[in-house]
Amino acid sequence: MRILGIETSCDDTGAAIVQDGRILANIVAAQDIHVEYGGVVPELASRAHITLLPRVVQEALRAANLTIEQIDAVAVTLGPGLVGSLLVGIEFAKGLALARGIPWVGVNHVEAHLVSAGLESELTPPYVGMVASGGHTEIYHVPEPGVFHRIGSTRDDAAGEAFDKIGKLMGLEYPAGPHMDRLARGGRDDQVPLPRARLKGDTLDLSMSGLKTAAKLFLEKEPRPIPEPRLRDIAASVEKAIVDVLVERLGQALDDTRPRRSPSRADAPVTPCCDRKLRALPSRVASRRDSPRRSSAATTEP
Repeated sequence: MRILGIETSCDDTGAAIVQDGRILANIVAAQDIHVEYGGVVPELASRAHITLLPRVVQEALRAANLTIEQIDAVAVTLGPGLVGSLLVGIEFAKGLALARGIPWVGVNHVEAHLVSAGLESELTPPYVGMVASGGHTEIYHVPEPGVFHRIGSTRDDAAGEAFDKIGKLMGLEYPAGPHMDRLARGGRDDQVPLPRARLKGDTLDLSMSGLKTAAKLFLEKEPRPIPEPRLRDIAASVEKAIVDVLVERLGQALDDTRPRRSPSRADAPVTPCCDRKLRALPSRVASRRDSPRRSSAATTEP
């Protein structure tokens, strides 16, 4: 069965084609129009989806060497996301399905992140997954297929939002996250003392507000323009502060859910993201457990 997937939850326009669990095409178009505003403008995002979506779908079909007549079903993001952007994708998918006489299905894209690692490697519940993508930083327990229990989330900004906002304070262009990742590769992560938020009580939630405030106060004292070597050290220190908290919370989640999971199987943390250190989270968490674990990682745009 060949399924066309459509994603328009925020400011990236995406289309992918999957056949029996195998990815045939995966096309994503970024919307550069938001750069001059320093953030996503919902109305502009919706209008851009209208223009980009037909082209992105056609490109996905070409990449898969298929025609629209060979598509058997359409899947589309129902949420969460920007309402206007979601509506563009949903109405496009419904119209296409109606014209072709094929079924369409709505998808929660956060839950889709949690199962997407199963497209490239074996991923069998029960497992613990972390979604660290764009505006989402959430931890889920997946006890069985189709069942998702959110057991922890950020109380303010997501990891990706923290990267972007601190990057903006550093003078980096929007979106600052990819620039932070690039700079951090050549930096020293022990040069800037930054806090790691540890919330009180029995919780798997996390917070980035203290880190943002500390970074703001620190950066206000830095000479401008900040030299490139110094930017690299700051980016590496910020990245480490964020990843340390995620590793700690994910490890705690594995321990807290252990009684609900089979002790004979391996834990499989799943972390969709674009930052290289976040992509390495499963292996880092697994290395800290007291017995060998299997880890799986899925990737997506921020």
